[in-house]
Amino acid sequence: MALSEISDKKNKTKKKLHQRKGFYILLGFLVGIVVIASLYQTSVYFSTNESCMICHVHPHATDSWKLSTHVNNGSGVMTNCVDCHLPPKENTWEHYTAKAALGLRDVWGYLTKDSADFDWDRKSELEYAVKYIPNESCVKCHQNLFPEGVTDDAVTAHLYYEENAEKLDLQCISCHLDAGHYNPNYVHGKMTGIPTAANQVLDTGKFYKEPAIVTRFENFIEQIPGTAVSFKMVAIKGGKFNMGSPEKEPFHKPDESPVHEVTLSPFFMAEVETTWDEYWAFYTQTMSEGRTPPEVVYENNLKALDVDAISGPTPPFGFPDQGWGSDDRPAITMTHYAAEVFCQWLSKKTGKKYRLPTEAEWEYAARGGTQSPYFFSGNPKQFSDHGFLRNIFKPKTDSISSYVIYAKNSNNRTQPPSAVLPNPFGLKNMLGNVMEYCADKYDPEAYGKLAGATNPLVTQGEEWVVRGGNYTSDAADVRCAARDHTRHDEWLKTDPQQPKSIWWYSDIKGIGFRVVCEPDPSILK
Repeated sequence: MALSEISDKKNKTKKKLHQRKGFYILLGFLVGIVVIASLYQTSVYFSTNESCMICHVHPHATDSWKLSTHVNNGSGVMTNCVDCHLPPKENTWEHYTAKAALGLRDVWGYLTKDSADFDWDRKSELEYAVKYIPNESCVKCHQNLFPEGVTDDAVTAHLYYEENAEKLDLQCISCHLDAGHYNPNYVHGKMTGIPTAANQVLDTGKFYKEPAIVTRFENFIEQIPGTAVSFKMVAIKGGKFNMGSPEKEPFHKPDESPVHEVTLSPFFMAEVETTWDEYWAFYTQTMSEGRTPPEVVYENNLKALDVDAISGPTPPFGFPDQGWGSDDRPAITMTHYAAEVFCQWLSKKTGKKYRLPTEAEWEYAARGGTQSPYFFSGNPKQFSDHGFLRNIFKPKTDSISSYVIYAKNSNNRTQPPSAVLPNPFGLKNMLGNVMEYCADKYDPEAYGKLAGATNPLVTQGEEWVVRGGNYTSDAADVRCAARDHTRHDEWLKTDPQQPKSIWWYSDIKGIGFRVVCEPDPSILK
């Protein structure tokens, strides 16, 4: 046989082998698709309510489930078995392994056990139920714990849940055991420690009966009557200082000049930003539908306080503390109006004159008697991420991190007062952590009009002054002279409510406030 014929024969054989190999690959691919599709369809089928009822013949799978609020509700939305009993992230390893384990257990029980022997009452108890209902499945559907129409007691209970869920190992089903399976004899759960609005019996012996009595101009601990909340107020002697920053100061901005002398009367200022403990005390005692118009609240805070009942915040949308924790962390996301109402409430509770600080008082207190960019030593250029050299060298973080919660040390969240050292006046977190509301309207040219002023207050403008920077700020923006202002519409952009809330911001986290107290003239003599 000629060599050419042998070569042709080999080529034909190779071609047939390649064709056969391609056929098998294609066939395997098609079979794989069919198998995957079949498994998926099988998985879908065994996720239906009907498939669950094959094994679950007890009443909870039929009668009580259909009577529960998860099925029998006004919204028309039906919650299926797998929505509650499997992890919520479908098409994940966790979801499918949980489904397989639960399914195998159900089949084994159906084949080997007699349902007539089951203790259905015991299986209806919380201890048993928590094993089969992942809490994240509840959270997936109920992301907003404060929907329209929720009762005051429910708001307070849900706030308590947010603050204590991890610490006390609380789950949604701890209180809502009857939500998925109706039980006419079930009593809604109550959690230990919820404030009185949730009808919980508290140890009122720990409540303050009277506010602090102040007879001298010195630091004191304020006590809020009717609560167990107290906080420290620091005596600030007042005096003259140069407000603003010189043009040569690194990162100086035009609205920080001209530097001008200001004279301030003595005042008390809170050692720390208003905490969640303080704000929730206000919330639980005043929660309402917000009946007091903002203009009335502002007018009341500008004159001697003699008002009747104070209307407090409506329920927040979502998680106002962002899940970072509450207690002595700064209260955040409230509007300037809400901060003003808090001051009005605090004044009424204590009989003193509490309010937001003026911008001049705030800067005077923040400086702590210094005139440098910060109340501690250091050049803003050394601490800031701004500038060409930061592409090569990292900024310094020593010294500033001891006094300021900012972008470099915050872990992208607020921190409690214990995380920093005080300034020379004994005030904590004046710089960083959260921006703080002032009583002034924002005017970029205000400093040119206030030279030599005594106790200045700017009342003209659209937005409010905020000071101090927050946990996301660069070191350049936490200087004592750095100014900023509210962005009301922008901070409410994603608020789903109509009309939008006058109490809570939806699009700003690092905003809070601290209070000042005007001393009685008699103690200054």
